[in-house]
Amino acid sequence: MGGQAKSKKKNKAKRKDTKPTGGALMSPQERMKAKMQERAKKKTAGKYTTDQLIEKTKECIDNFDFDMARLYCQRALDIEPTNLTLLDMMGNICTELGDIEKAKQVYLKAVELSPEEGHSKYMYLGQIHTGIEAIQYFSKGTEVMLNVMDKHTNEASAFGAAALPSVCAVSKKDMSVAFCSIAEIFFTDLCMEEGAADRCREAIDKALQYDEHNPEALQLMASYLFSIEKTEEGREYLKKSVSSWLPSLQKEEESLASTEHDMEEEEDQNKSNILPYESRITTAKLLIEAEEYEMATEVLEDLLEEDDEVVEVWYLLGWLFYLQLDKQDLTNNGVNFRKSAWTYLSKAKKLYVKLCCEDAPMFEHTEQLLAELGGEEHGADDDDEAGPSVDNIEDDFIQSSDEEDDAMDH
Repeated sequence: MGGQAKSKKKNKAKRKDTKPTGGALMSPQERMKAKMQERAKKKTAGKYTTDQLIEKTKECIDNFDFDMARLYCQRALDIEPTNLTLLDMMGNICTELGDIEKAKQVYLKAVELSPEEGHSKYMYLGQIHTGIEAIQYFSKGTEVMLNVMDKHTNEASAFGAAALPSVCAVSKKDMSVAFCSIAEIFFTDLCMEEGAADRCREAIDKALQYDEHNPEALQLMASYLFSIEKTEEGREYLKKSVSSWLPSLQKEEESLASTEHDMEEEEDQNKSNILPYESRITTAKLLIEAEEYEMATEVLEDLLEEDDEVVEVWYLLGWLFYLQLDKQDLTNNGVNFRKSAWTYLSKAKKLYVKLCCEDAPMFEHTEQLLAELGGEEHGADDDDEAGPSVDNIEDDFIQSSDEEDDAMDH
């Protein structure tokens, strides 16, 4: 009897000391919330299948409703917590929502469950890490992708050409993009490491080996060649990169298309080749360095159409017009270049202040250029020839509540 009483007392103490994940005793409110969550899980499991929840998650992602996508995906994970597809989706959703720590936990769980299958988790982990850690994740991702490609090749050989094996889950473009990510890190974060230049070149070569038309890989090669003062060779790679997505160059190529179907396919290909916004800013910088001012102007003006609240774009437009002042006959177009330079730089300065940016060197250079251009009188007349007017500039930069949250990013 005594032993039984002691045992009951001991068990009672254990129940009393039960703690939630956070480590503190649960309050009545927390216990109620936990019960409600548990009921919701059971209700979801009884009412919806995992496949249905996945479809709803995908639908929300397609509509950029990542908050709802996260709710649906979490409900699905409550039913199948080790579903790798769901873990990949949740990691992607958390990344889009800026919850990097949660994304990291989700991807690491996926790695623990299936380290040799599924390359996307390694790609995401590489993106949210820096330096050596990022290289390790990207390298593991390429290893997994290569295994998939080798397996597909072997299956194709075994079945024979007539068997029409299934499409490989990994494309050469995927491999190229992965090696671009590795090259980018050696070009930036690890540029001071011993042998970084060689490893950067090696990764770029690999990227072009898998996809010789990848505009990102071509641009990285151009950057690399500029960095080692092989400007002419770099210019050729840069032009080849830009020609795959710049509208004016595409129009020339489209005129050679023989059928409407060909033109539609070409248009789809062009859209897929367009680089991300930040990468196109880099494109503009390289074009300015290569003195390809017309191309640089087109790239920057297209960026302004997408988002006219990026200070660097206004600054670069002003800078490239300034650089052309001594290349024109001052009695003809030189004055227009001066006015355009002053206009764009003035907008860059005002937007910089409005958005509370923190790029001091860019601001100082902007002020220096404006001082050299001689003041506002150069932008007061002939606004139609000088570019957009700086009058009522506040109206040009109407800022929504969502954009205010992102202001520091610019």
